[in-house]
Parts: sequence; structure tokens; C-alpha cells
Amino acid sequence: MKAATIKELKNELGIKSHSELLTLCLRLSNFKKENKELLTYLLFEASDETAFIESVKIDAKQQFELINTSSYYYIKKSVRKILRMIKKFVRYSKKTETEVELLIYFCNELKQMTPRMQGSVALHNIYKRQVDAISKKVSTLHEDLQYDYQLEIEELELD
Repeated sequence: MKAATIKELKNELGIKSHSELLTLCLRLSNFKKENKELLTYLLFEASDETAFIESVKIDAKQQFELINTSSYYYIKKSVRKILRMIKKFVRYSKKTETEVELLIYFCNELKQMTPRMQGSVALHNIYKRQVDAISKKVSTLHEDLQYDYQLEIEELELD
């Protein structure tokens, strides 16, 4: 089965009734956890972006506390898992400010983690890539926000 294009889906959804759309959304949410999470974000959390950011930060903090620190291999796997989770929630939001805020939080947590990330080249590279990504995203924001975030980026770059 070949998937329809976005335009075709949009046209087809435009002719569906309210009850049919409701049924389609509920059916879609049954198939994948990400679909259900996205629907939850759109319905309950999109109106309060600050609370959404805080809830993601709390989840990330809990994940950082659960990291198995017996070897850098396990630390690296856990850090990548946390980063994937953060990126997934950023995709739901589609707001650059949210992405920058969450990535800065991720980098700060990684920087404060023990054992230190400087002991692993892979962890240090993950950190540097995220700092570079933050810098690129910040350059697209409004000038006032750029200045505020630039101060935080400078703190991240000080190793």
C-alpha cells in the first residue's frame, strides 16, 4: 500500500464530517504511542508551552538520575536515549524557543553529570554537537531572544 500525499489527505479530511474525523483521530491514536503523545500535546499541552517545557525537563531529569554510571558505554546509550526523547517532544511543539530551551537544559544536565563527560570522547562530541545546534537555532530567533540565549550558550561553551 502506497501512502497518500499530504495534499490528498488534506482534501479527503476536508470532506469528512465531525464525527468521522473524531473516529479517525481515535483510531490513529490506537496504533502508535507517538500518535497518542502528539494528540495529547495538541489537545492538552499546546496552550501552555511553559508547562510543557517544564514537564519535559522533569522527565529528562528523572532519566539522567537513572543512568547506569558503571561504564561510559551505558552512559552514552542513556544520554542518546534522553536526547531522542527531547527531540521527539521538540517535534511535537515545532517552536524554536522550546527546542533551544530544552537543548540548553540537556547540555547543562550533561555538563553537571558525574562521571564527567570529558572522560568520554563520544559524550563530549554529543555535547559539542548540541551546543552547535543550539547556536544555529538561536541565530534564527528575534534579536532580544538571541542576546538572552547567547549568554547561556557562552556558559555552555566554557569547559
